Amino acid sequence: MDGDHRRYKFVAEEIRLVGKRPRSALLEAATVTYIVNSGDESPPKRSGNDASADAGQNQAGLVENCRSAEPGNGGVSVCGRRREMEDAMTILPSFADDGRLHFFGVYDGHGGPHAALLCRERLHRILTAELMSEPDTAVIEEAQWQRAMVSAFSRMDDEVSGLCSEQDNDGENDAKVPDTVGSTAVVAVVGLDQIVVANCGDSRAVLSRRGEAIPLSIDHKPNRADEMARIEADGGRVIFWNGYRVMGVLATSRSIGDRYLKPYVIPEPDVTFRRRCPDDECLILATDGLWDVVSNEMACDIARRCLAGRLVRKRSDGLSAAAVDENPAAMAAALLTKLAFSRGSSDNISVVVVDLKKPLVV
Repeated sequence: MDGDHRRYKFVAEEIRLVGKRPRSALLEAATVTYIVNSGDESPPKRSGNDASADAGQNQAGLVENCRSAEPGNGGVSVCGRRREMEDAMTILPSFADDGRLHFFGVYDGHGGPHAALLCRERLHRILTAELMSEPDTAVIEEAQWQRAMVSAFSRMDDEVSGLCSEQDNDGENDAKVPDTVGSTAVVAVVGLDQIVVANCGDSRAVLSRRGEAIPLSIDHKPNRADEMARIEADGGRVIFWNGYRVMGVLATSRSIGDRYLKPYVIPEPDVTFRRRCPDDECLILATDGLWDVVSNEMACDIARRCLAGRLVRKRSDGLSAAAVDENPAAMAAALLTKLAFSRGSSDNISVVVVDLKKPLVV
């Protein structure tokens, strides 16, 4: 039991934060999702049912283990100091029936988890449909990506807002998302020679290239000059109320959902297209639970060190360095999550790391 306690130490810290609450609420608030084994902090490799059972026995919340055929990526999502888990993330290698393209997404919900969870289930499917509608899918150029991403985010917003028919969404959005619920979304499609990022809200994507942190998205904040001008042109206001907020309510100027704040809050993403080069090291997608307390440069430096094996060391609890090193991208995501938590992040924290030095195709 001592060894298990050490392995679940990070999760157990989350449990202590929520205090004495009903067991069902405790499990929900302490949810930790590992996508791909993260070595140090994730439980042993077992089936999903076994992992959940172990988590319950150790009062460590619900732990979901997923194993990907692609060794070059990993993600961790934790509730942190919040009472409710509203983040979600997607890691989907070889999506869109195309082994050349790999999808990664991070969604930061607010007002409840409904919109973020729906984005997790649907956005990559909608994007697939948009790509299939392009005249030439053999080589997808920048203009095509721009059209596909903008249209996919708009359709996703329609689904969350209940504006599309059952036929349009394959009958999967039966539960109505409340008007006051929304989600940011930052997604990346990584191919053999390209990286495409679409961002709506204040989650962020950062590329590490030649030791330099290159932001591939710019946060949509209400006090950004262009965003404030757009909001005011539509008749809205940006009010300082514990930070700059749209109509004194929402701290991001773009999101999916939030019907009650339209037309001031819009779902249109900024799309960035980058050609890959041999100097690319890693890509980090994360919610503002990380970026509020960790700089782009520090996050990239930690991720690079993990991917290079410089932060791997033999542990005294019997977990070998080889086991930790099995997926350095997942280890990097776990360490970044722990760092944000230790620095006082007050939000849910979700981090996805993609190792661009390792081939993404099996």
